[in-house]
Amino acid sequence: MRRFLPKSLIGQIALVMAAALLVAQAINFGLVFNERQRATNTQIEGPPIARFVQLVQRLAPMDAAARADLIADRGRRGRFAIAGESSVPAEASEARIVARLRDQAEQNGLVLRDARAAVRDEVELPRRLRDRLSPEELDRARARLRRMQTLHLSAQLADGSWVNARLVTPRPNPWLAARLAGSTLLIYLLILAAVTLIAMRLGRPLRALTAAAQSFEGRGEAPQVEPRGPADVRRAILAFNAMSARVGTMLDEKDRMLGAIGHDLRTPLASLRIRIESVEPAEERAPMIATIEEMTAMLDDTLALARSGRASEEIRPIDLSALADAVVEEFRALGHDASFVEGERRTAAVQPNLLRRAVRNLIDNGIKYGGSVEVAVRAGAGTGANMVAIEVADRGPGIPEADFGNVQEAFVRLEASRNRGTGGSGLGLALARGAAEAHGGRLELENRAGGGLLARILVPVKSGPLPGS
Repeated sequence: MRRFLPKSLIGQIALVMAAALLVAQAINFGLVFNERQRATNTQIEGPPIARFVQLVQRLAPMDAAARADLIADRGRRGRFAIAGESSVPAEASEARIVARLRDQAEQNGLVLRDARAAVRDEVELPRRLRDRLSPEELDRARARLRRMQTLHLSAQLADGSWVNARLVTPRPNPWLAARLAGSTLLIYLLILAAVTLIAMRLGRPLRALTAAAQSFEGRGEAPQVEPRGPADVRRAILAFNAMSARVGTMLDEKDRMLGAIGHDLRTPLASLRIRIESVEPAEERAPMIATIEEMTAMLDDTLALARSGRASEEIRPIDLSALADAVVEEFRALGHDASFVEGERRTAAVQPNLLRRAVRNLIDNGIKYGGSVEVAVRAGAGTGANMVAIEVADRGPGIPEADFGNVQEAFVRLEASRNRGTGGSGLGLALARGAAEAHGGRLELENRAGGGLLARILVPVKSGPLPGS
């Protein structure tokens, strides 16, 4: 069930309020309906029951002859009668009406031996009226009678005789429940709509806040969100804007600091390199020069990794196949075994220098640990048509799958397969991952069948051939 529950704030508020209002309105409907039904029954049944009790109270002290005369007079109008048994069978008697009848009798100081009552839907038109009415008048009378009902009352006197009555009363409103349900539903919908509007007013600025936080990739100005919504949300947005401004300032300061560090470190390294060139004998000079070059490469990689999330380089459409092929040619010119697999050309909006450095690091790793590499650019590459993959494959020892995540962290090296004898600073894969993520993509690793590692940089791509290709 959790899969079908709303995940957004607006959806959750609407769901909780809808459930709470539904329960509250259901309880309110039950209470109001019972009260309205009780009031309707009192209005319909109260007057005839009161008249019946008054008649029984008058009949109680009379003898049989006086009772007969009074019943004869009332019988013409109200259909009262005295009999030896009740006109209402015991099994058909309704306890609710009997309780009302007894309460009315007690209020009048009358004690009944027994009482029965029932309501029947059919109302008979007296024969004498049927004979006197025209067909049109008879139809109208029957139409009116369909809105009426017969109330049967029966009370037993002290001598055991029963006073029976058949009284015509209006029927309860058949649309009472429907009307009450309609009004309850209308109130429910109005309150729910008001709650939903409040939730939406609260959710819109939160969505804008989320979108601003997700859109910030470390380049350009830090995002600012227009404060709106309730006071609490406005304060949260203002706090976010202030934090965003501080983050932007800190990143700017970091860039200036990295530039200063790079300049201050390269100068003494270059000076050391010049002095080492004059060191004798030559066999001692070469390891020292190699150390200086390694330190310079490590410095370049470290600075590139630190700046990968906030590069100032312009993003522009680039032919990724041409970019990868050019990097491969650089290594081939240095005598390394590197090859490029031709394929369909694809263009993507990237930072060329950042992506070129990432591809160069992957090729360098592959040559160090596998001796040779194959580079290919494949659209989709099993990741969807909106992505393009730059793949670098080697035939080295590979990496255990359990360490795929670890080796992408900065300065992490696996001694079992990537020993220090091969060189490297442990930044190549971290820089490649940072470059991929800076473009909205990712770095994937997998071991090749037969041995070796396949490193894949995935970046979003605009499908289609380049202009003029």
